[in-house]
Amino acid sequence: MHDLSLFPITRKWPARHPDRLQLYSLPTPNGVKASIMLEETGLPYEPHLVSFETNDQLTPEFLSLNPNNKIPAIIDPDGPDGQPLALFESGAILVYLAEKTGRFLPPGAAARYETLQWLMWQMGGVGPMFGQLGFFHKFAGKDYEDKRPRDRYVAESKRLLGVLEQRLAGRRWVMGEDYTIADIAIFPWVRNLVGFYGAGELVEFDRFPQVQRVLAAFVERPAVQRGLAVPSQR
Repeated sequence: MHDLSLFPITRKWPARHPDRLQLYSLPTPNGVKASIMLEETGLPYEPHLVSFETNDQLTPEFLSLNPNNKIPAIIDPDGPDGQPLALFESGAILVYLAEKTGRFLPPGAAARYETLQWLMWQMGGVGPMFGQLGFFHKFAGKDYEDKRPRDRYVAESKRLLGVLEQRLAGRRWVMGEDYTIADIAIFPWVRNLVGFYGAGELVEFDRFPQVQRVLAAFVERPAVQRGLAVPSQR
């Protein structure tokens, strides 16, 4: 039997299946990276909803796992050397799960580092820029009379989409024929930008047919469809 009682987070979110990987998340673009990866790999896991509406991410229990108070976070009861491992940061979780399962990260050194390059591109560019655009377009920022902050993020989001458009020309996925953690990291954010944020017209999404093509292929994957709804908010 796996004992996860040493992790304070289990006091608020008890593990009904302590032999399974524990996921603490919310269906946001960063959160679904982990759930989609788990669905794609088929690893058994138990999801726990971290509700921002009740500030779950600021509770002592959650902060004991991720002091940066962001989702997703995981506990793998069967980590390296058979010991439990706790991880936060969606990019780190994707790399860990890819290496644990031997899937969605190329084994060759050159292709591996190229994939990680695009993962870091999403983490450092797409996520922060699309997220700021969402704030200034959909949330409180939309009421600001000065539109220069919004326009700054519109311009940068367009530039990033242009980079992705160029990369995808002649490729099925970011890395070519093979679907990888780079796709799992990038396309939840693209989907959110034009869907939840409603910024497709603002960034002239019609100008990026390759991005549209790969986004459509991404959301058609059964594991992606399942992962987008985890954890359930019911």
